Amino acid sequence: MALPLEQQLAAIRKCRICADRFARTKTAHEPRPVIRARTGARILVAGQAPGMRVHQSGLPFDDPSGERLRDWMGLDRPAFYDETKVAIIPLAFCFPGYDAHGSDLPPPRICAETWRGDLMEALGDIPLILAVGQYAQHWHIGKMPMAKCVASWRDNAPRVFPLPHPSWRNTGWLKRNPWFETELLPALKRRVHEVLQDD
Repeated sequence: MALPLEQQLAAIRKCRICADRFARTKTAHEPRPVIRARTGARILVAGQAPGMRVHQSGLPFDDPSGERLRDWMGLDRPAFYDETKVAIIPLAFCFPGYDAHGSDLPPPRICAETWRGDLMEALGDIPLILAVGQYAQHWHIGKMPMAKCVASWRDNAPRVFPLPHPSWRNTGWLKRNPWFETELLPALKRRVHEVLQDD
């Protein structure tokens, strides 16, 4: 049986299992786990891993990607950061560093392998999960290309909504797939409203 959520969060915030890995990256940064959750939350935002800006601020989605995600959900900042409503638990809790091209490295698998199963058990039957990006989709839905996963969103709704990462890098994909804005997002906003109204 998993430990209570508060005990798990306290342990995660002290986690240093990737310290040596991060020390070898170009940024040579220290671990800084970024996670927000509380028992009874109605929505789980399952992201990939914090970027450098979030690593510095300690607040998840505290960047233009977060603005786009909140718009997709139909939530303002206070509602999005209300831990009694929204848990924000990425696959990896720390900024993983940059690769040779200046892009974020993938989230280290050891993070989810170590923590995620017990976290999900402690959260209970959360009614809405947003699987943001390919790594979260692999964990919560199954392995398939991101575009195919998002295109088949109805197969997993209304509990799980797969979303592309809200980064500016995906702006071209969004323009090539107008159904995302006209079909998926209205359904997502309705579902967000439903689960928060049930609270």
